[in-house]
Amino acid sequence: MSAKRIPNRSSSATEPTTPRRTASARPRSWAADWGLLLLRLTFGLLMAGHGSQKLFGLFGGGGLAATGRGFEAIGYRPGRVYAVIGGLSELLGGLGLALGLLTPLAAAALIGVMINAMVTVTGAHGFWDTDGGIEYNIAIAVVALTVAATGPGRLAADRAFPWSTGGWPEAALAAGLGGAGAAITLAL
Repeated sequence: MSAKRIPNRSSSATEPTTPRRTASARPRSWAADWGLLLLRLTFGLLMAGHGSQKLFGLFGGGGLAATGRGFEAIGYRPGRVYAVIGGLSELLGGLGLALGLLTPLAAAALIGVMINAMVTVTGAHGFWDTDGGIEYNIAIAVVALTVAATGPGRLAADRAFPWSTGGWPEAALAAGLGGAGAAITLAL
């Protein structure tokens, strides 16, 4: 057993050295899981609300008819079909993120919708949301990607699945599927 002297102690006794715990050896804090839950619920339910506006006219939204006309005005034809795709992506992606259910796929849906919004609507207005820019869309896409990368936490429906702890593969899946979905939609 090795001993080391501890400076500035009045006692001359030596104490055995004990290995220090590293950050990776510490158990995960429940605070992190509650924080992820708060983040997921906030952004997920906000996005589900946006989808409900498009699909059902809830929360002051225009519903499918008005949303379809809006989609046609920016070049998506038939507008109603794209309104359903966009609305379902927001609704189901938002609910999936909020519940921590199929998290990489939920994140991909939100990332894809945000890429489309940036390319077709907000990109022409610069960065800041006050000017109608991409600030909001980037925030949503980054939150979705971050939750896919970190995993939804222990307070999630995904907790029993292999992707529950997140990682590079989950982040790559979310970014790749979201980007591919956006590219296909924009190409049609």
